Amino acid sequence: MATTKTKTAFVCNDCGADFHRWMGQCTECKAWNTLAEIKLSNSKTKSSTKRSAISGYAGVSGGGSKKINEVEATEAEKQLTGIGELDRVLCGGVTTGSVNIISGDPGAGKTTLLSDLVARVSQTTASLYCTAEESLSQFKNRVHRLKLDYNEDNLYLLSETSVEAIIEELEAKQIKFAVIDSIQAVVTDNANGSPGSPSQVKSAAQSLTQYCKQNNVTMFIIAHVNKNNEIAGPQTLVHIVDALLHIDTNDGQVRTLRANKNRFGDIDTVGIFKMCERGMLSVDNPSEIFLSGSTTESPGSTITCIRKGNRNLLLEIQCLTTETEAEFPQRVCVGLNMNRIKMLTGILRKHTKTKIFHDTFFNIVGGLKIDESETCIDLALVTALLSSLNDFVVPRTTCIMGELSLNGDVRPIDSGVPRVKEAAQHGFSEIFIPYRNFHKSMEGLGAKVIPVKTIHELLELIR
Repeated sequence: MATTKTKTAFVCNDCGADFHRWMGQCTECKAWNTLAEIKLSNSKTKSSTKRSAISGYAGVSGGGSKKINEVEATEAEKQLTGIGELDRVLCGGVTTGSVNIISGDPGAGKTTLLSDLVARVSQTTASLYCTAEESLSQFKNRVHRLKLDYNEDNLYLLSETSVEAIIEELEAKQIKFAVIDSIQAVVTDNANGSPGSPSQVKSAAQSLTQYCKQNNVTMFIIAHVNKNNEIAGPQTLVHIVDALLHIDTNDGQVRTLRANKNRFGDIDTVGIFKMCERGMLSVDNPSEIFLSGSTTESPGSTITCIRKGNRNLLLEIQCLTTETEAEFPQRVCVGLNMNRIKMLTGILRKHTKTKIFHDTFFNIVGGLKIDESETCIDLALVTALLSSLNDFVVPRTTCIMGELSLNGDVRPIDSGVPRVKEAAQHGFSEIFIPYRNFHKSMEGLGAKVIPVKTIHELLELIR
């Protein structure tokens, strides 16, 4: 009797690309020695179990097509978690029955945040935290160290790596909220390969998602990232889940949470957290931590307003210039793009005849990193530089925002009215904005809004 030959493929563990034969280097991501051999299932097998295993991510497919009027429409039910910034990013809370991935660098606070979340949810719902990377005693010690409030009758802990065993436990305990830590550490019998391989990650996520959709279970899955700060494993993982959250780690204690994908809301909202000994704390008013709080006015300090997602944040930019003791002056930036600084100093040298033969240091208070696309801080940067260089003080009641072009003109910025309103609500009496951003609605905010056209006009008004 003839035997069926098992088909094999070679898959890159870094990018998920597959090849017919083994090679030393992946031709897609250029990584070396990352191809692993996996066995492919026989495509001729059409049993019901195989069909169930490869059904859609939302459960068993089939049943033929239906008219749109025959499909029952159901509103997504959302549940507030009590973690303000997480609820904000998820657009009103966690969607019941959704599968969410949260990723970030090691030490970003993924486990800390989800430990707090599962403890809160356990107050009303049977919850399970499955850890495949640490012992149960370690998790319990963290809960006690963070002084989390939980319901001991509803919170279950599980140390397991088998997806099938995890699903059995979910069914046995009638769990409705679960956390898997992490998807790269669990394995399933439906795929070959070691934990973390593309085939295992994809199949494990698919099995967990199918169970959650069929049983209305809400799940959060922790995912590792690679050296490029992207989710490790196949890109298919992103398509399987409902929401993809990522924690950005700044130089200080500030953490920013952003949704890169959300099937039940938008992805424009950014959550701000502060990591401390009590865990990840929501920052309801982020502008407070990005302003130094100092009442002493000194040269080299200006305040501006940036936009993170759909939120307006006030922050302080500090600049220090000192006489250089070396042959070439230094340029040091913390939280800012160095290329942007070089361009602005070139604009000053060209249009204001300012010669900068000093060591120059820039810093963002609070440890926040400014994206290169955030150009509204140009005017604040050059003002802080000139303030330190010429030893004059910019009042702390002044807010400056605007983009500076190469010809010295002040270009408009997006969302000018919301930024001005944010500054006025925090008590700023003078707000400098681009001329083309001025709107009549800014006149009744209790602050003096001053539109400027060029860098020369701004310097004359400030001095």
